[in-house]
Amino acid sequence: MKKILISIFCIFTLTNIHANNEVIKKVLIFTKNGLSLNGKKGYVHENIPNSIKALQEICKLEKIETVASEDASLFTDETLAQFDAIIFSNANNEVFDTEEQKQAFQRYIRNGGGFIGIHSANAVERGWPWYWALIGGKFVRHAPHQEFDVIVTNPSHPSTEFLGKKWTVNDECYYSNNLNPDINVLLSADMTTVEDKKKSEYPNNIFGNYFPICWSHEFEGGRQWYTALGHDSEMYDDPIFRKHLKGGILWVLNKK
Repeated sequence: MKKILISIFCIFTLTNIHANNEVIKKVLIFTKNGLSLNGKKGYVHENIPNSIKALQEICKLEKIETVASEDASLFTDETLAQFDAIIFSNANNEVFDTEEQKQAFQRYIRNGGGFIGIHSANAVERGWPWYWALIGGKFVRHAPHQEFDVIVTNPSHPSTEFLGKKWTVNDECYYSNNLNPDINVLLSADMTTVEDKKKSEYPNNIFGNYFPICWSHEFEGGRQWYTALGHDSEMYDDPIFRKHLKGGILWVLNKK
């Protein structure tokens, strides 16, 4: 029995370490779109297949293993323990089936697990304050899809350091509330370039002419990074956006 256990350990070690002794990182790409709080079917982004493809290609180049799934039953202590980070890529609405899954997710973060949220990920679990604090804010609504300017608020982060002072995007400008005061804002929408008839209702001038749309922070033991960008499928083929995603992933994994 002892020899069997040693053999299993050796196989696990060999499959998780490169020839240069670098430990392989592994991430879960989670894309579930559940029902909304009122029990109705929510919006499902058509970009999900392309987002998975982009994330897998980014991670492959960085020698990071990936598993893509929309199965919430993976959220157990045993299964999550194999992942260094979880990416909610355009997940939306209620994604957990049981309270036990939510508790396993909490324990994972509190044990140092990384978390990355993309686009509609901040519209997940809108009735769960702990999740709002983890991802940094709760989705309220977005302006009409359009071209607008993004200001690089923090140019020293791996997900923004390659950008100039301004990045013009064609996307949805997301507005959030319940923003966690601990977040480090990386990108902000220049609201003077956003056309939105309901702008005076929210966000009005809550942040002056800017509104946070990308940030990072450390939360209850784990690193977190979120970007509100990425509505269109084509965006995931854009080299600049891929570099943005890569920087966020590497920062969460503490590889950069």
